[in-house]
Amino acid sequence: MPSLKEVRNRIVSIGSTMQITSAMKMVSAAKLKRAQDAITQMRPYANKLKEILENVSASVDASENMYARKTDGKNILIIAISSNRGLAGGFNANIIKKTNSIIKEKYANYDVTVLPVGKKVQDAFKRTKYIISGQDVPHHTNEVFDGLSFTKSLAISEKVMASFVNKQFDKVVLVYNQFKNAAVQVATEEQFLPIESSGEQGATTGDYIFEPSKEFIISDLIPRSLKTQFYKALLDSVASEHGARMTAMHKATDNAKSMQKDLKIMYNKARQASITKEILEIVGGAEALNG
Repeated sequence: MPSLKEVRNRIVSIGSTMQITSAMKMVSAAKLKRAQDAITQMRPYANKLKEILENVSASVDASENMYARKTDGKNILIIAISSNRGLAGGFNANIIKKTNSIIKEKYANYDVTVLPVGKKVQDAFKRTKYIISGQDVPHHTNEVFDGLSFTKSLAISEKVMASFVNKQFDKVVLVYNQFKNAAVQVATEEQFLPIESSGEQGATTGDYIFEPSKEFIISDLIPRSLKTQFYKALLDSVASEHGARMTAMHKATDNAKSMQKDLKIMYNKARQASITKEILEIVGGAEALNG
């Protein structure tokens, strides 16, 4: 059994750790509220805009829409979105695992490039052959999470769209954690480019009157929709990160409390045994003197 001093030091150490995890939980809870409001407001708009523009793409010839280019090329860009910080449970590990799974199962015979957005996924792929190098797309994307805004996300989405138009890549896929609630985040694979049209060529699935012209929609609204879709993925990831960290810190705090309780019981038992031993020594000494 460890000494009383060792047990006492462990109790103090766990108490300090518990204060840190509790504080991190409260900070993540405050940030989660803002992030959840942002994605809740953005998601209906982004989803509806995507649905409308998919219908437009179905009614426009693929040769007219450069973002709906269909090719048999094997150059795949995977944009993996994680966070810059850890201590968020399986948040980052799920993205890394999902990305590796997609590469091995779906694109085993393709030329795959990974564009990491977030320090954790960058660290995971920086020593692999998949890490982006030499292409005309952003290489340092971690700063996007420092005060995330639509303007900051444009620096990445615009270059990715340009690389697709220039035929550097034939397909672009987003991998990110989709926010469900504070306890549930779903690792999601979503095709970013080319745009998947709904319905058959030349037919729309919704009854829309297009104003202005379809040509204007192709040149202006479709790029705007793609930028919005990418920004929504970033917002989803940020909300998921705070939810995962809040849950992880809540569990860590509970585990620390349980461990501290067990150590206090151990400390009291060791202290009681020490007192009993001292009493027995005193009684034994007294008996020896009397004898």
